[in-house]
Amino acid sequence: MSDTATGDTGSDAPVLIERDGSIETWTINLPDERNPISGDDVVDALEAAANRVNRDTSVQAVILTGAGKAFSAGGNVKQMVDRVPPFGGPVPASRDGYRYGIQRIPKALYTCDVPLIAAVNGAAIGAGCDLATMCDIRVASTKAFFAESFVKVGIIPGDGGAFFLPRAVGAARAAEMMFTGDRIDAQTALDWGLVSRVVEPDELLPTAREIAQRIAVNPSHAVRLAKKLYREAQRGMDLDSVLELSAAFQAIAHTTDDQLEAVTALVEKRDPNFTGN
Repeated sequence: MSDTATGDTGSDAPVLIERDGSIETWTINLPDERNPISGDDVVDALEAAANRVNRDTSVQAVILTGAGKAFSAGGNVKQMVDRVPPFGGPVPASRDGYRYGIQRIPKALYTCDVPLIAAVNGAAIGAGCDLATMCDIRVASTKAFFAESFVKVGIIPGDGGAFFLPRAVGAARAAEMMFTGDRIDAQTALDWGLVSRVVEPDELLPTAREIAQRIAVNPSHAVRLAKKLYREAQRGMDLDSVLELSAAFQAIAHTTDDQLEAVTALVEKRDPNFTGN
């Protein structure tokens, strides 16, 4: 895999960005700390990466994973003990610390135009569990586990978990995870629909890449429009509104060169040659 993506690709970067064709892999790179995402460095990196691929239509899918044994342990517990902002201090400052800190991640990932695939390699705890649910597709290693464990440390999901988790597993199971803080293993996550596949650790990234490649063979504009429609429909729009938006997006899709190439190749029984136009 090449590291030709525009972004911070140094070995000490908080998020490593690697590019392989039209697919990027973002790796949270704080393995000694189990990849917390509450620090400004990680927040800045993920926000910048999402904003960049929104402008770069050559990127067609992104895989998000963690370095080392953990996917992400969420917030930095040591900083919570020391009451390091936003985990302490005056209430207004703490509130703004969340709003202008970690809450920038769900906003950036939710509005990211390309499909996001979480390759959950290990522990996904607290905000780390929520980070996985911010992605569109989730694949887990057999060594992965998930815990919406905020109540275990006396807090609540401050990063949008109350929005994302019920959409991933349903209201009842989300309530169970949120109110008990208990962890579930990869097989339970599969049974509950939190992930779509569970694979052995050495198959995790190859499986995520295989899914990404199956996405990337399609016209990029169509995939981005499909994701936008999917996200907008999740907001609670009524059927008439979804149909109206679908008609508008469909009209846009019909004007693209790649849409004409797709149907022409189908009729001519050949592989399409998409250009991104």
